[in-house]
Amino acid sequence: MLKLNSLHLAKNLHRQPNEHKGIVGKVLLIGGSASMTGSIVLAGLGSLYTGAGWINLMILDECYPSLIPGYPEFMVHNSQTNSPVNTLKDIGADVIVIGPGLGMNEDSKNWLSASIDYHSPLIIDADGINLLAKDRGLLDRVSNRFSTTILTPHPGEASRLLNTNSAEIQKNRIGAIQEIIDLTNSIVILKGHKTLLGMKSEAILTCLDGNPGMAIAGMGDVLAGTIASFVCQGLHHHLNPWQASCLAVEIHALAADSLVNNGVGPIGITPSELSKEMRHVLNLNT
Repeated sequence: MLKLNSLHLAKNLHRQPNEHKGIVGKVLLIGGSASMTGSIVLAGLGSLYTGAGWINLMILDECYPSLIPGYPEFMVHNSQTNSPVNTLKDIGADVIVIGPGLGMNEDSKNWLSASIDYHSPLIIDADGINLLAKDRGLLDRVSNRFSTTILTPHPGEASRLLNTNSAEIQKNRIGAIQEIIDLTNSIVILKGHKTLLGMKSEAILTCLDGNPGMAIAGMGDVLAGTIASFVCQGLHHHLNPWQASCLAVEIHALAADSLVNNGVGPIGITPSELSKEMRHVLNLNT
């Protein structure tokens, strides 16, 4: 197993003088059911502070306002105005993230189904993965997608995909990630201490950066948004989805280490401040 070593790829994201928001990409993040809207906002922060050009939030809580105080950069959409299929066509995102705070109801499933059929790279996180575990028809469609799919399970979500339990996943993390890669034909990021990354054509990598301060709800949401940001920027900056995923995991972990090195944490690090620290780490290396 090889150590993740992708920080040099950040130089691919260097901005040229003539760049505009279309070149650095349009991200759509889908999730945020009632009581879980914070998850999709955190994913949005991951995209915002790592350079995505145009960030759209599809928040499934119909009571949520169309403007997020403090973050007017986000375009917030009402999920009830049109069908998921037509809405995805109208927005025309370069990359989709689905899962943070998504919920497990029929509406959530419809959004996941439409996202699987959409032509862009797709990051499936959190409840998106839980829905796949419950519906093998959706899982089969993921494995047969033409565009790249990236799955970001933690051990609990991984155990549901493989019909086992978290303890068994942790006993054999390499075996588990390989099973999920084979099952889904996707890039897979198995989160946790020494996060693993793999896909069928690449060796499995392990991230040795990061610290226990990252053990707080919302860190995975920020990571999902960061992956989307780098994937969509990579479309015009010579960075393929595998490279973008590797860079996102490393920048995310290094930002946590940077906070600790500057006297913040490890106890009490928040996903919101980590998202801003990623901006600092990224700019130091582009």
